[in-house]
Amino acid sequence: MRKEIHPNYKETKVSCACGNSFITRSTRYPEIKTEICSKCHPFFTGQQRLVDTAGRVEKFRAKYGEKY
Repeated sequence: MRKEIHPNYKETKVSCACGNSFITRSTRYPEIKTEICSKCHPFFTGQQRLVDTAGRVEKFRAKYGEKY
């Protein structure tokens, strides 16, 4: 890679809200924070987990009932 046209590519720590973290390389450094990763995503784990933000799930269930 030519140094004049490409951004710096350094080691980066990626941290998930579930507590999982790993080291990769990126132009965004020193840290990237994510809400979901392969350790907690329902597609990879096979389990559905609702992440409730400000009571939205309860508000929906109260409005529409426990049909689902």
